[in-house]
Amino acid sequence: MSSISRRAVEMPASPIRRLAPYADSAKERGIHIYHLNIGQPDIPTPKEVFEAISSHSETVLSYGPSLGLQELRHAVCEYLRDFGITVELQDVMITTGGSEAILFAMLAVTDHGDEILVPEPFYTNYNGYAAMAGVKLVSLLTYAEEGFRPPSTESILEKISPRTKAILLCTPNNPTGVIFTREELTRIAQIATEHDLFILSDEVYREFTFDGKVHTSILQLKGIEERSIMLDSISKRFSACGARVGYLVSRNRDVMDAALRFGQARLCPPTLEQIGAIAAFRCFHKYIPSLVREYETRRNAVYQEILKIPGVVCRKPEGAFYTVVKFPISDSEDFAKFMLTDFSQDGKTTMIAPASGFYASPQQGMDEARVAYVLDKDSLRDAMRILRKGLDTYRSRTTS
Repeated sequence: MSSISRRAVEMPASPIRRLAPYADSAKERGIHIYHLNIGQPDIPTPKEVFEAISSHSETVLSYGPSLGLQELRHAVCEYLRDFGITVELQDVMITTGGSEAILFAMLAVTDHGDEILVPEPFYTNYNGYAAMAGVKLVSLLTYAEEGFRPPSTESILEKISPRTKAILLCTPNNPTGVIFTREELTRIAQIATEHDLFILSDEVYREFTFDGKVHTSILQLKGIEERSIMLDSISKRFSACGARVGYLVSRNRDVMDAALRFGQARLCPPTLEQIGAIAAFRCFHKYIPSLVREYETRRNAVYQEILKIPGVVCRKPEGAFYTVVKFPISDSEDFAKFMLTDFSQDGKTTMIAPASGFYASPQQGMDEARVAYVLDKDSLRDAMRILRKGLDTYRSRTTS
């Protein structure tokens, strides 16, 4: 009998979703689950998105341009200009979600067996994209006790090999909530320049910055225009995860030409969702400020409750809407399962994402979990109360 490909065997399962059967079983028992495991915002998508789609008057839903609708690409240019980033229409390609932007970028700058450096913990699906591209992710370990700050120059240089082609960054960071400073990015850019590497910068959470902190885009740094590739999506910004509209931005013509050819192979990104995205960017200034304030309120609620849990390590998240918590346990996946199978409080429990799946290094993150603060603050406070009591119960069972 024929066997499936090595690529298929090596494709990792999502650590965010693999506990879903346990959650389904809990729901069947009538347990209410606070989902802290996945970055699915509960804030309504701008109504302008749905209005634009419903009023679309074309009688045939035909193929669109492989680069994406020109009007949306213009909207992206105008949006970035508000952040002091000047790009031309030719520098922007619309993709089927930020996921495709990441995959196209990897395919454009690497060959099979090449390496990409990435600070860990990192967005778990990078593992999947790397497997599809035949690329090895080389980890640059960061630590909860140090607030998951970017690795030192020396630790980065130690990992560079003849097969290293790029450094992949995410700021504000998923899963840690860290925002890389301009100085940190400049240091990494200097390393990339000296070793002729591309920088792939995932900036999906650009607006989600708290306490007056400022996000710096890789596109704002001078002297690295030809090696910078910015990756983005409307999913979180406009609470439109299901639209699957992202984009890739680079001033490197070879990169953009390669991305276009990959895009031609998949024909075009979804048309109706692009029409919705155009409307979303038009209402950006009306929608975003209150959105960010709400997430900062949620961040504060979660962090205040986490500090009440004895033995945890957690630095205050600076941005995005996640934090990685180091728990006084040895196996966060076992704890996450326990919360779904053996524990409830007042008919409720929580679902968290074990952090080991956000690492490429074996045995890292075993005592950590990602918490997504995508619920209203009262629900989050209740969820953290339940999580704290569940942890007490779990520890008493595992240490007795």
